[in-house]
Amino acid sequence: MKIILRILVFLFISTCNGQLLSKSLSINQKVVAINDTVFVDIKDFDATFVLDMKYATTSNFLKTKVYECASCYLRYKTVVKLLKISKILSQQGVKIKLFDCYRPLDVQKKMWRLVSNPNYVANPAKGSIHNKGCAIDMTLVDASGADFDMGTPFDFFGIEASHNYQKMPDNVKNNRIFLKNIMLSNGFEAFDSEWWHYNLREGLNEKNANFKWQCN
Repeated sequence: MKIILRILVFLFISTCNGQLLSKSLSINQKVVAINDTVFVDIKDFDATFVLDMKYATTSNFLKTKVYECASCYLRYKTVVKLLKISKILSQQGVKIKLFDCYRPLDVQKKMWRLVSNPNYVANPAKGSIHNKGCAIDMTLVDASGADFDMGTPFDFFGIEASHNYQKMPDNVKNNRIFLKNIMLSNGFEAFDSEWWHYNLREGLNEKNANFKWQCN
């Protein structure tokens, strides 16, 4: 019931557009209709995602905690795509680890003040796809929970983090290609300078948002 109420609240308060679609979700044998553009907590749909929300800690390039708690909110249509990918990966003993999801516009402004480089931080005047709830920063983990070797840490601001950088061991290049291929074949686009960042193609025209989620 708590999960259902949370979703219904976001149906009412989130900054979303569009018609109520003929989609529904069965939670505890109850069916809840969900708008494609509403913001939802991904853990309400699948608890197997690994959350390592860096901006809910001081272990990030800002060196400060900007989220009060480690929750991953996204627009529902983004979650639907990720659930499909997660199901495919699970058949290979692989899970998705998420570093960042929806990001309030105020946080985007703070990041821009610290790193005013559009190769790594979107200008808040236009906003990031993260602000729209249609982008994720991610990696993959194996059955033991170990991260795939992607060559650099998350939020590494250097050419080595680029998809086009080739001076990497073959296993690193293969891991990046594996991640990129499954994301691109399921409705996402890559960001050239960051191996970890993916945008939902159909989310590019959504509005920026600035709400902050409640912590339990």
